[in-house]
Amino acid sequence: MLSWFQALMPREEKFFDLFARHSEVSVNGAKALRELLNGGPGVSAACGLVIKHENEADAITAEVMLAVRRTFITPFDRGDIQDLITSMDDAIDQMQKTAKAITIFELDTFDATMRELGDLVVQAAGLTVDIVAALRNMKRDAARISTLAHELTRVEELSDQLHDKGLRDLYKAHRHDDPMAFVVGSEILGHLEKVVDRFEDVANRVNAIVIEHL
Repeated sequence: MLSWFQALMPREEKFFDLFARHSEVSVNGAKALRELLNGGPGVSAACGLVIKHENEADAITAEVMLAVRRTFITPFDRGDIQDLITSMDDAIDQMQKTAKAITIFELDTFDATMRELGDLVVQAAGLTVDIVAALRNMKRDAARISTLAHELTRVEELSDQLHDKGLRDLYKAHRHDDPMAFVVGSEILGHLEKVVDRFEDVANRVNAIVIEHL
């Protein structure tokens, strides 16, 4: 009886607007991270931008969590809403961790593989905007969501390959003369690869929601 009653009630749509805002902030964070990886004198300012966008994303996440508690009829399960916004926030949190590591190690030069990983972070963030937008009409756009999720998985697989290539290149370049450069470089590569992993988690979460509601 309760599920029948809920089906007749108007759904609170503001969650989709909040998801969209968060995904756009993540794109801004990804672009700032990519700018950071160009190196040079702009690194400090770009790190500051990544942190600024991460703070903006945290505020949106808090707004979603508050709305879950205060909204009578949600568009889908409250636990799914919380899990989705948490997975979205994990992606930009990982960007902030990357920027923090770069600041701690005082890096201002980055190799080509790191920049390529930065490109994949931007690509994954853009795909997340699209997949979250499609969630608003999940039944109509189920096929599109599946396609976008598959594309995000492909990007994540590319990031794994780049990560491994980067580690090999670092080892060959520094094994004899500068092992600390390998340690630091491998940490940055790991952080960048994890950002893409977190975006894939978002796609998997959206896919699970769609499957549950079809």
